[in-house]
Amino acid sequence: MSCDDVEMLSPPRGTAYLAGRRGRRTGLSVTATLVTVPVLWLDATLRVVEAQPTSPAARRPTQASPAAKPSDVMLVAMTPNGLPAGNYPLVGAGVPGQGVLEAARRQAPLTFETLASEDRLVALGDCWDGLVRAMPRPSPFLLHCWVVEWWRHYGEGSSLAVEVAFRGNELVGALPLITFPHRGLRIGTFVGARQSALADALIAEGEGDELVEALVDRVIASEHDYVDLFGLSAEGRLASLKGPRNLQLFQRNEAPVLDLSDGWEAAYRRRTNSRKRAHYKRCRRLLAEHGRVEVVVARTLEQHEAALEEAFRLHELRWRGRPDGSGFGTETGRRFTRSVMPGLVEIDASRVVMIKIDGRAVAFSWNLLLEGHVFLHRLAFDPAYGRGSPGIVNALNSLEFAAGEGAVKAEFLGGAERFKRELSDGLEPLHLGLGLPGSAKGRAAVVARSTWLRARRRGKGSALAQKAYYGTASARRRVMRRRDVLRPSGVQRVGD
Repeated sequence: MSCDDVEMLSPPRGTAYLAGRRGRRTGLSVTATLVTVPVLWLDATLRVVEAQPTSPAARRPTQASPAAKPSDVMLVAMTPNGLPAGNYPLVGAGVPGQGVLEAARRQAPLTFETLASEDRLVALGDCWDGLVRAMPRPSPFLLHCWVVEWWRHYGEGSSLAVEVAFRGNELVGALPLITFPHRGLRIGTFVGARQSALADALIAEGEGDELVEALVDRVIASEHDYVDLFGLSAEGRLASLKGPRNLQLFQRNEAPVLDLSDGWEAAYRRRTNSRKRAHYKRCRRLLAEHGRVEVVVARTLEQHEAALEEAFRLHELRWRGRPDGSGFGTETGRRFTRSVMPGLVEIDASRVVMIKIDGRAVAFSWNLLLEGHVFLHRLAFDPAYGRGSPGIVNALNSLEFAAGEGAVKAEFLGGAERFKRELSDGLEPLHLGLGLPGSAKGRAAVVARSTWLRARRRGKGSALAQKAYYGTASARRRVMRRRDVLRPSGVQRVGD
């Protein structure tokens, strides 16, 4: 892929960002204030100029089995008062240790509930994100602010069906689903629809697989025909279920990843050779020919609000006349993004990185941060500057900035475009999961869709099938409705 039409990679080596106060709850070690970096592209260095069968357990509270006495708790007999000092063990106050409190928590009964109203979902705001942060591969698209705002903007015509589990008063499990009508069927899917990468069952630390099974059993017993779950990792909790709870998995995205644990410089040199680094330096020099180059990082809400308007403008320029299923540039997509941003900024989970030339934004990258992971979520550039690959250069800026804040892993998500493959250490694919039928027609639909997806997968290995598919692409685009991954149907609403 050439400098002219790719969009995503690193800031020039040597970029410096001013350290700010420590961020809150991102899992990263350092964050940064808004930085405007005038850049001199005279050489290769970026120089900074300061400025199934229904489980009975799933429908009724259950008593957890008594926990064993923790091994680190020692019971000591109380010493009588008035004895000579120094001849007897010291006796501390009788305050329960952490192990005792944990045992008491585990003995609390499990209760379940199906959240069918926005008010009930909103009420869990103080405890929901703890479950998201406990995920082995956390998904920013399951954060409380994201799922609530998504529901408010895209939930019309759907029904909330969020299964939750409590142990005493503590939220210990959740399966964030909705149901929506499609061709005479009621289909269950994640809150967030196709924009739910890495979604999974949310389970508190210390809880076992039996809780996942109980939540899934409640889904099977609910009023739906089958589930269509996008974004599953093959190693996730739902993907690992067996028997009647088993989901049929179909790989949908390659989802490249990059290890940043040794810092940006090490990752950059590991994944690029001298020829590729020289290519990126040339791209930066081409950008510098247009004027004074700056790298701007938005962190506060005010900075994000200004950066978003530039992002919408650049997205429109980049995708004008091209098929775009992201939903980012639609009227509803803009309202949703503006609404979700305050919540993301409050928990320090968002950055917008921009390249400006003579004060005008020419590329942006909207990145999400969570538990040491950086997700390159949306990016675009002005095609007028395409020779200098501002999209790729700005993606590299984003990765260096995130690594400087303490990110240890970059998630590119989406497909394995050339620039992603060159930068990534490997693929951790995302899957579509079909199954959990709740009716005879739901079982038939799962069989039909699975058969079609397997045939499609086999066809990708056929040169004739590929030629027919790509040869009819323009005709198919003319007759098919526009895609929108943010909607449950996957189809853009007319007039949006």
